[in-house]
Amino acid sequence: MRRFAWVVGLAWAVGACTPMVPERVRLYAEDGVHLYHRGSYAEARDSFQAALTLLPTDANLIFNVGQCNDQLGQFDRAEALYRDCLARAPEHAECRHALTVLLHKRGKRADALANIDDWFRRAPNKPGPYAEHGWLLQQDGDRGAAQRRFQEALAIDPRNNLALIELARHYEATDRPNRALVLYERAVEFNPNQPAVAQQIALLRAKGATRPKPD
Repeated sequence: MRRFAWVVGLAWAVGACTPMVPERVRLYAEDGVHLYHRGSYAEARDSFQAALTLLPTDANLIFNVGQCNDQLGQFDRAEALYRDCLARAPEHAECRHALTVLLHKRGKRADALANIDDWFRRAPNKPGPYAEHGWLLQQDGDRGAAQRRFQEALAIDPRNNLALIELARHYEATDRPNRALVLYERAVEFNPNQPAVAQQIALLRAKGATRPKPD
């Protein structure tokens, strides 16, 4: 099952840093994003790590370094970085998902569920934990329960990216490509920098999927 991955956007809390630091951080981080999307994960990690040296407590940078280690197969290091990111930013949705995926991939389902339960305790009225639990249920093959979780997430926030994408994939798997197309398009409308999702939209259209007509 395809995983749509992303690196978080560049949003830095500069604080009391010297005037030269923010520009240097931005340049390192932009270079890291470019290298990551090119598949040069080791070089991207070096760029993010250079930025992190200048802003050592920035959760986004910690997450990005973790993503690079994850892609390079250095899973222990990636897990440690994800947990460090969440210790600083407990509602960091991309990091929550990355950690859930990594734990599931390593056969640590109980730990993955504990990560989601912790998020539910911290943010019971936010869409993130509902979408995350849906993702885990979907990996278990419980598509009905997963669908309900995604719908619960979207009832709270119709823009939730993970719920939109995973519910679209659910519709693809159950032979409802038109409904999948609508959700993929909505995900890209709200979060344009998702080339894998854009590619899936093009594939569905090439196969004849269209937006459902109004009743």
